[in-house]
Order: sequence, then structure tokens, then C-alpha cells
Amino acid sequence: MNRLLLLSVALLLARGAVFAQQGSIERLDGSRISIADAEQFASRTLAAEHVAGAEIAVIHHGRRVWVHSFGVRDDHAQPMTNDTTTWAASITKSVFACLVMKMGEAGELDLDTPIATYLAKPLPEYEKYKDLASDERWRKITPRMLLSHTAGFANFVALEPDWKMHLHFEPGTRYAYSGDGINLLQFVIEQKTGKAVAEMEQERIFGPLGMRQTGLVWKQEFAMNVAGGFDPAGKYLGVSKRTNARAAGSMVTSVDDLTTFVEALLANKVMRPETRAEMLKPVIAIPYKYQFPTLREERGGEGAAVGLSYGVGWGLLTKTKFGPAFFKEGHGDGAQNYVICFERSQDCMILLTNSENGELAFRPLLERILGDTVTPWVWEVYTREGILEARKHN
Repeated sequence: MNRLLLLSVALLLARGAVFAQQGSIERLDGSRISIADAEQFASRTLAAEHVAGAEIAVIHHGRRVWVHSFGVRDDHAQPMTNDTTTWAASITKSVFACLVMKMGEAGELDLDTPIATYLAKPLPEYEKYKDLASDERWRKITPRMLLSHTAGFANFVALEPDWKMHLHFEPGTRYAYSGDGINLLQFVIEQKTGKAVAEMEQERIFGPLGMRQTGLVWKQEFAMNVAGGFDPAGKYLGVSKRTNARAAGSMVTSVDDLTTFVEALLANKVMRPETRAEMLKPVIAIPYKYQFPTLREERGGEGAAVGLSYGVGWGLLTKTKFGPAFFKEGHGDGAQNYVICFERSQDCMILLTNSENGELAFRPLLERILGDTVTPWVWEVYTREGILEARKHN
């Protein structure tokens, strides 16, 4: 066999190896699952858990290697697609944190300057925050505290027994997840800049990245391909068209768009590397057994085993066998979502569902397809027992 023929054979073998690699997903531990097996497993798992529709993506070394959609987006059985607009729920918070970090880069905001500095009058003089008039601790609250859920608020005022806003602990001293805290920072930014956060995110993030199926408020162009939600029994809840921007949870997106965003974040195209490092630096360790209810103080060992912490707008796993990771959940009526990224390998998985049964499928999907065995399942309430128990109290 002459040298030219040998070279041709070698090139063909190499090309075949590349094609084989492209036909599979490399898990966190280096093992592989074929894309065909991943799709079959996801389809079976979602069907078994009665998840109406899902959009799933896997990123490896910072680039998407698999994006696929399953099931239906509405009660007419229209198929879910990779560009179906879906409610992101609380993943909105982490994207908002990226906007805040970009403002910091531009010198428009400082994470550790008290929010009082940015307001024209004391916070309790604004009608929405009048309940804080008798508690001067609000003056200590900073953007970093609000984004790391350490300001002292419960999740939402509507969950307070007296329907009033309270600071439950000294700002900065413990973790307690709070949507109200995120919305407060949105309020502060809009008061300071005179500009809507929805416009700022469109101009600084969604537009430049070409995220056409994403917005903090409803746009009519989403109507052609949008997912409505389903409750646990499979009842269709319809499409929620949020016209009021809420940094805590009004964003809609698609798996294609959200994958584009995560790729850009990993490639330092959303913010500078040192800014991203600051965003993903632990602010506070989380010793609690459960994330919800937010003020529950029962302690557990699951989080300590993986270094569960919170950074600026993102949950963190600081000491897993796969290296550090950042994550964010999204949960609401007719929507359950999850994003997790491992920094060392730049491997991520994105799960968007239009079903309140979505979280029943998360653990098997993450373990089988990505090889993620380190997400704190109990703390996240991603166990069957935890989900069923939580439903009794909702």
C-alpha cells in the first residue's frame, strides 16, 4: 500500500472517529452516551413522568453538542421545538444578575454600595416599601446582598402571614431565597437610571446575542411558537403573557436562545472574565437541608458535601468531584426549569419544561445524560418524595 493510500485511509479513519464523537455526548466523568440513546432515554423518562413538553441542551467544552425538544407545547398537541418560547421563571434572576454585573463594569453601579445611595428618597417613602419604615436595617442592604439572597426578606410578601414586607434577619448574615429582593434591586436600578430593565436587557444582552425568542415582557411575535403550561394532572393552564417586567421571574426564552446565552457567558462575551469570576465567587455558604420554604432553618449535610453556596445571582457548588459549578432553577405554575454548568470542563445542561411534573424528570436526565451526580437533589426538592410533599403544602 503506497503512502498516499495509507494517508487517505488514515484521514478516513480520523474523520470517522470525529463523526463518532459528534454522535455522542461526553459525560462529566469522561464516559459517553450516544445521542440516539440520550434522545430515547429522555423521551421515555419525560413520558413516564407525564411531562407535557421539554427543551433540552447539552454544552461540552463551551459549545452545544446536543439540543432536542420533546412533547407538546399546547392543548392542540403542537410540537415543542428548539425555538419555542417558554417561561423561564426564576432563571430570569440569573440573567438579571448578568445585567447588573455589566452595569458594574460600566461604573453605573457598585455591588457593595447601599441601595439607599441610588434612591432619591428613603426606601420606605415609596409606597411599595412603606412596611419597612420602622426597620432602619434596610439602609444596610446592598445589590450584592439582594442578588445573593442575603438581604433578609422572605420569598414574597404574599407568603407573609400579615401580607407585609419584613426583614427577618440582619442583612448579609444568612441565606434566604427572595424574589422580592430581586425585584427591589430592579426597582432601585430603574429609579436610578430612569430606564426600564426590560429595555436594558434587550439592548445589552438579548439584542447583541441575537436572542430573538427572549424577552422580559411578552411580545406579539412570540405568539406563533409559544408553550403554554400544564399542571401535575395534565390540565392545560394556557399561555401567560407577562406585560409587567419582573427581574425575579418574567423572562421567556427558548432552549436555542438560552444555550446561546450560556455559550456567550462561558466565552466571556457577556462580561469580562474578571467580572464573571466576581459574579461566581461565593458570597455565603448554605447549610440548610431545604431551599424552600425560604426561612426554614433545618440543617443537613448534603450541601456541605458539595460546597453549596450562593454567588451573585447564581447558586454555586464549590467542591464537587467535577470541579466548581454554577446553577439556577426556574419554578412556577406550568413551568419547571434548570441550568447547571461545570466551570472546569465548561459542560452544561439546560432543561426547560412546560409542565409542573418537569422536576420529577430532572434527576434521571441529569445523571444519565450529563453524568451530574452532585446536584443537591434534596435541597433542590428534586426527589419524588420531596416533590409530592411540597405539593401537599401548595
